[in-house]
Amino acid sequence: MPAVTADTLILPRLQQPAPDSVERPVRSVTTAPRGYEGEGFPVRRAFHGVDLASLDPFVHMDQMGAVDYGPGEPKGTPWHPHRGFETVTYMIDGTFQHQDSHGGGGVITDGATQWMTAGAGILHIETPPEALVMSGGLFHGIQLWVNLPKRDKFRPPRYQSIEGPQVSLLTSHDGGALIRVIAGDIGGYRGPGSTYTPISFLHVTTPPGAQLQLPWRPDFNALVYALAGFGSVGTERRALEGGQLAVFGAGDHLTISAADRQDASSANLEVLVLGGLPIGEPVVHYGPFVMNTEEEIMQAILDYRAGRLGVVPADALMPHVPRD
Repeated sequence: MPAVTADTLILPRLQQPAPDSVERPVRSVTTAPRGYEGEGFPVRRAFHGVDLASLDPFVHMDQMGAVDYGPGEPKGTPWHPHRGFETVTYMIDGTFQHQDSHGGGGVITDGATQWMTAGAGILHIETPPEALVMSGGLFHGIQLWVNLPKRDKFRPPRYQSIEGPQVSLLTSHDGGALIRVIAGDIGGYRGPGSTYTPISFLHVTTPPGAQLQLPWRPDFNALVYALAGFGSVGTERRALEGGQLAVFGAGDHLTISAADRQDASSANLEVLVLGGLPIGEPVVHYGPFVMNTEEEIMQAILDYRAGRLGVVPADALMPHVPRD
């Protein structure tokens, strides 16, 4: 995890919820199945089994790793298209390189976020650098897909690079939990991510025995995904552990608690907290395209084949393949 803890900094503290604030109940807890993506890197499908209405405005989320690769093992994705949504790649540990057909690109590492608006269409690649392929090493990250409403689906593509030190750092009212605000507004503190669809995206570290009561916009949905560790959510203390997603009902704040004891895999309960303003439009999701109708999906496929979503640049980044 990024090497910043609540006890190394003097941070702003969130206020406790007001006495009349409504606690969000936990509607469900699901376990993400394991799979593979791109050229074969391991993922957990965080939203598996959850209906789109509960996820709206989100469509898809993969936890990439955590995996400690041996030399020659790191993998990424080849060049591929997107249209109709935004991809958010948050690197917790390890390094990815990014390049796209509209000039965006760079290195994403330890706590950095790449925010790519595919909009009308874009081609891109995400791949580990040659040095990491050769050496191996720890790899752990998240890719989240944020839907765009119909009015924004054909926006020009854009790219945002958010470095780890740019995020807003907060702590709970008692100083026990560390909150990294990547996007959205929490208790008056705003993260650097610029979004077409109003959302909040946080990474929270809660040490053993600590509890966080987090204010949350009543018109947003609310999801908590455990990256690692053990704990519970809600005042009903629904158990939550690494690889599980909690979906919350309506209210003004939510509660996250870390178990008194963790195990060797993680010293703390590490979670992502995300939510947004539901779009409430039809969603047709096919491969790398997220549109409103099947006809728009077919047009996206035709546009991709015709090169209208972009072309691979002459100086294209390519996956590094070790020689035998």
